Amino acid sequence: MANQTRFAQQLADIQQHLHAVLLQQLAELNTADERLAAAMQHGLMNGGKRLRPYLVYATAEALGSRQENADVAAAAIEMIHSYSLVHDDLPAMDDDDLRRGQPTCHIAFDEATAILAGDALLTGAFQCLTQAPELTPQQRLNLIQILAQASGAAGMVAGQAIDLANVNKAMDQSQLQQMHQLKTGALIKAAVLMGATVADEQLADTVRQQLERYADCIGLAFQVQDDILDIESDTATLGKQQGADKALNKPTYPALLGLSQAKQLALDLVAEAHSALHNIAQYDTFFANESRLERLAGVADYIIERRF
Repeated sequence: MANQTRFAQQLADIQQHLHAVLLQQLAELNTADERLAAAMQHGLMNGGKRLRPYLVYATAEALGSRQENADVAAAAIEMIHSYSLVHDDLPAMDDDDLRRGQPTCHIAFDEATAILAGDALLTGAFQCLTQAPELTPQQRLNLIQILAQASGAAGMVAGQAIDLANVNKAMDQSQLQQMHQLKTGALIKAAVLMGATVADEQLADTVRQQLERYADCIGLAFQVQDDILDIESDTATLGKQQGADKALNKPTYPALLGLSQAKQLALDLVAEAHSALHNIAQYDTFFANESRLERLAGVADYIIERRF
């Protein structure tokens, strides 16, 4: 319980810190239309777990970087995540009216404005990364490459396309895993790799491989838990419509494996994530004191303990 309490406080601290960072980055975009700026702020500043930015910070700090060096990378990945939610909620996609307990962007404004707000957050993320004086030009280039690959046609966008194409269709476990590794896991993995890039351009291969394994496991576990919460939680707790996946007859892990086996899969993935962090401590004397990896371990546990 003490570890859970400590992680909850660490996450709350990052959420508060990131709030100020995001407002600053939004201001630096110099958005030329007031209604568009308001829609962008609605999509970006309406709460959320801020898990991906937390992973950027936690990885960077584990590798010895100062928190402020990770600010722009953390803001950029949250802009990408928020843009994806604004677009996912649109009538042509998931057609949701509620996000983070508030009206979705197209409900609060209108459909065209929501599309444009998402577009502006997407492009704004990369603009922010080009304007990070605390990072070297090579680090900025690497961050742009990681985020572009994870969020585009080789990552998140492809996962969403597969998801939409398989409504009312059967998928086997390997197909479902591939879809979620792209739709959800790619951006979570990018967060870890971006944090590593902020800290060290030349990360040891053994450490990078285990960080990627850790990220793959928590990314998939996050989606399995999302599927479970869609069944077990409620709309007020989730901040979005409970049962939406079932109502749309989307392929989910509980539907494919059964609820108890889906829960066991999530537990197994988190255990594997912890194993990857333990391996890092074995491979590199810099991590001999595993407390450096404590925040990353806390994320893994939080993935399956969260209720929204």
